[in-house]
Amino acid sequence: MALQSKNKIEAAFSMSSMTDIIFLLLIFFMLTSSFITPSGLPVNLPSSEASDIVMQEVTVSITKDLKYAVNDRQVSRNEIKEALTTLLKEKKGYVVLHIDQEVPVEHLVEVGGIAAALEANVTIATKPYK
Repeated sequence: MALQSKNKIEAAFSMSSMTDIIFLLLIFFMLTSSFITPSGLPVNLPSSEASDIVMQEVTVSITKDLKYAVNDRQVSRNEIKEALTTLLKEKKGYVVLHIDQEVPVEHLVEVGGIAAALEANVTIATKPYK
């Protein structure tokens, strides 16, 4: 007399739930990565009432001790124009300025003028009021 099991176990592995989880993780990381501000240098941003989020293509950071960085790469003040020219030569995009609130305005105007001369849209990064 042969005994048969009522529950049959399939040896096949269903990938549908695994692809759903991977798809949801992909969407989560894509959305959260746009809110991260990659700034290679620690900058204390000024506050503003209208703090918009802009897709960052090129970032320029200036710390309070006047250290410059373009896209997390530390450069000197004289190398900013060369760095922005190479990054913006093929496309005209956004340049987001991460300027410490203690930096004199002349440095902001200088870097903003270089980016504007390269026909880029210049945006100043701020943090919202608390």
